[in-house]
Amino acid sequence: MNDTQIEITSRSVDETIALGRKIAQLCQGGELIALIGQLGAGKTHLIKGIAQGLDVEQINDVTSPTFTLINEYPGRLYLVHIDAYRLENAQQLEQLGFDEYIDPDNVTVVEWADRVTQIIDEYDPITIRMHHDGPTQRKIQIQNPTPDITQALQNQKPKRLDS
Repeated sequence: MNDTQIEITSRSVDETIALGRKIAQLCQGGELIALIGQLGAGKTHLIKGIAQGLDVEQINDVTSPTFTLINEYPGRLYLVHIDAYRLENAQQLEQLGFDEYIDPDNVTVVEWADRVTQIIDEYDPITIRMHHDGPTQRKIQIQNPTPDITQALQNQKPKRLDS
């Protein structure tokens, strides 16, 4: 794990989606992204952007897998979207075969990752924390980004996220 942390302010849903798209375009495969944030913080919008950046064709089908727990989407890299909200404990994530989803052909995103940190921390995740900062504005902290993500996002103004 590296000590790099990037802070970004997203002023709209479109900027949050653009951030997810930019992050995914820099993914090479094998990344684990841990998403942490309260309800309505924009986690699903960020994941829709990640799906766009991975060239997932079924963008409109990208939803939070709250009841199914895992959604998978083919694209340039396979997007595995896991929702840990309804898990009673971290061991349930292991029982779902979590370690099999960490694969060089996948980008795995765990929503509500703070509920299963004892399992996912060993995989050195990119951790993204999202906080409300007004009706449409979000503070987004990215910890442990890859060098490519760091270079692309460091000191970038939010209005340039969609470029």
